[in-house]
Amino acid sequence: MTVTTEVGVSILMTQAGKGKLEAGDQRLGQILKWVPWLSFLLISCGAPLPLLFFYLRADSTETSAIFLLLALAALGVGVVIGAVVLILFLLYRRRWYSRLRDRLAADGITASEVTWFTSELTSEERLSLSEIQKTNPLLADAYQETLASRLTATRILARSKRELLRVGRRINNARAIIDADTSGLIADLEADRLQLESLKSESTARLAEAKARLQIIEAAASRSLSQNETTLMLSRLSVAQSQLPLAIEMAKLERQAANEVNLPLDQ
Repeated sequence: MTVTTEVGVSILMTQAGKGKLEAGDQRLGQILKWVPWLSFLLISCGAPLPLLFFYLRADSTETSAIFLLLALAALGVGVVIGAVVLILFLLYRRRWYSRLRDRLAADGITASEVTWFTSELTSEERLSLSEIQKTNPLLADAYQETLASRLTATRILARSKRELLRVGRRINNARAIIDADTSGLIADLEADRLQLESLKSESTARLAEAKARLQIIEAAASRSLSQNETTLMLSRLSVAQSQLPLAIEMAKLERQAANEVNLPLDQ
């Protein structure tokens, strides 16, 4: 039991370490915002510019016409190549952001990390956050924290559903095996399914709770509250942020660790 707990804690600490935002991530994120469009402009306009220069400096009409045609042809080719490079950069940026969000969500999404998950917010949530930030900073902080809770619960719910489908397929495959004793395997898979069902139920409840809190904060932001009234309302929300995803994941991690520890003994 001690070994299992230590393995589970070590896995959890490894996940938490991977979930931190690094300074290099922020720099690369800023670069990826403008590099695709800058590359398109440079590639599209880079080749025609020298030809246009020679066109303007040409002494005869025939020579200037030739340079003008070459500049237009270079512009067309540059636009095509620039568009291809732009698409490649945008695909890379999308993949990089997706991996970064997965890493940040490994130990639970915090309020300060919500800006990296803007694409996962609904249009109403983005609009409400922008409006609340302008009118009431205290409520904006609470709204961001609740959004982080909502995003975390949504991701855990989606992952639990995927894992349930995989476990269901494994159970069906195990039952289809003939002339082999698969009772132990099926029992373990059934235990995994029960645990995932519990995780799914817990994350569903937390998701509903987070959505209700968002509605409460939005309703409060629509009123003209004083600072004291805002502080009193925030104290009643009792928001639990990073502890929630860690607590939900601990049971699953300990189960995985137990299986890893017991596997060599069974063999």
